[in-house]
Order: sequence, then structure tokens, then C-alpha cells
Amino acid sequence: MIEIRNCAGFDELEACVQLEIDTWGYEQSEIIPRKGFYIAQRIGGQVMGAFDTEIPASAAGGDAHRLIGFVMALTGAKTAPGQTPTPYLHSHMLAVRPAYRNQGLGARLKWEQRKEALSRGLTRMEWTFDPLEIKNAHLNLVKLGAMVRQYRADFYGVSSSRLQGGLPTDRFLAEWRLDSPRVEAAFAGRPPAAFAVEERIQVPACIYQWKASATDRERALAVQQENRHLFQQSFSRGLAVLGFSRDDQGNGVFELGYPLAE
Repeated sequence: MIEIRNCAGFDELEACVQLEIDTWGYEQSEIIPRKGFYIAQRIGGQVMGAFDTEIPASAAGGDAHRLIGFVMALTGAKTAPGQTPTPYLHSHMLAVRPAYRNQGLGARLKWEQRKEALSRGLTRMEWTFDPLEIKNAHLNLVKLGAMVRQYRADFYGVSSSRLQGGLPTDRFLAEWRLDSPRVEAAFAGRPPAAFAVEERIQVPACIYQWKASATDRERALAVQQENRHLFQQSFSRGLAVLGFSRDDQGNGVFELGYPLAE
């Protein structure tokens, strides 16, 4: 039995910090500490945890030892000349313990984020993700119905995360319009509205092995640089990443088209 709820108390927030370290392997200077999670909660952000209630209860630390995943978001405001700032959430981190991955838990955490945000009248959420991460692309674009219209080269600068493989921290900016027909369809398990695919950009299935190998890392960098150029060129034409699929070899294929007005 998995329970998803707001994290409560310093012990549960500290458990989020430990899972952050276990997941990304950051050096000390890059770790978001417990205070960061606490402040996120206090200023209207989100820190939600997934807890395995079948793990035996502990007399010390409450449910913190049951934490198997978390998601954290910060508050922000979008501004445009002559318009009132629009509040939104920036979802900064999502982590799930290895034994619980590939079971839909990441999607469950995101849908709980959406539910809580809508309850407060918030209708927009954003987050960044690595354009080379095939699994994340499927979650964000297919399961959740997000779309991408911005590519941010080396967004975070140098990262100590072992997942980055020493490559520049290029990131997509995922847009999640929480009450849009596209996201409503994803929530209901329906396919989104059809769109004309104008461009397809591929990520090879072996990208993970290349990033992890000192001898093949240059190949991963070459893919990143080529795709960076292709995405930036497409976005400058008004295209957006609206779909994602995998071919028979497991390569990831981003599908770009013109976004529908919603």
C-alpha cells in the first residue's frame, strides 16, 4: 500500500534530502538541504512524499523511514508587460527509490501535485528535464501531457550528479497546463488531440551507456550538441514537442508540431 501525502515534520523532510543524495549523487555544495524543503512548503510550494505503509512501523522517526519517493515544487510568478503576474509552480525535483521504479509511482506523484495545485486555483506548472533522458520524456510527454517549447543550454552549469555523465546540463522546459484538454486527456488515459508531425528528433537507446562510459562520452556529447541545434531551430519556428515514441530499436523519437490553442 502506497500513501501519497504532504510531508510533515523535519524527519520526513530529512528523508527527502537523503533520497535526493541517493538518486543524483550530488556533492555537498549542490544538495538542497532540509531547510530548503521546509521553506518551499512555507511559501506555498509542495513537498509530497510517497510512503510504503507495508514497511513495519518504527518507534523513532515516525513514517520517515517509509519514504520511497518525493516531489518538490517552488512557487513562482509569470510576468508580462502590462499584465498582472500569474502564479505558478516550478516542480524542481522528483525521486523514487530504485526498487519502486517502473511502477507508475512518478506519475502518481505528479497527479497528486496537480490535484493539490488545482485545489488552490493554480493552473500552471513547469519543470526542466534532460532531453537525453528517454524514460523521463515518456513520462512527461505521454503519461502527463506536458509540452515543450523551450531548450535551455547548460541550464544549471557544471553538475556533480553522476546521472549527468559530465555533459553540459541542457534542459527542456516542460509546460503543464493543469486544466487544459491535453492534460485532462492524459489524466483520463486518453490520447491527446491529433496533430501534424512536422519534425522528428531522435535520441539513441544506447545514450545511457555512452554517458556512463569515459571512452564513449564524446559520442553522447555529439548527440547532445546536434539535438540542441535541431530543437532550438525548431522552437524558433514556433514548433513544440507534443509527442514521444520509441522505435523497434528502443531509440527515443521526439515528435514536434504546432501547438493547438487551448
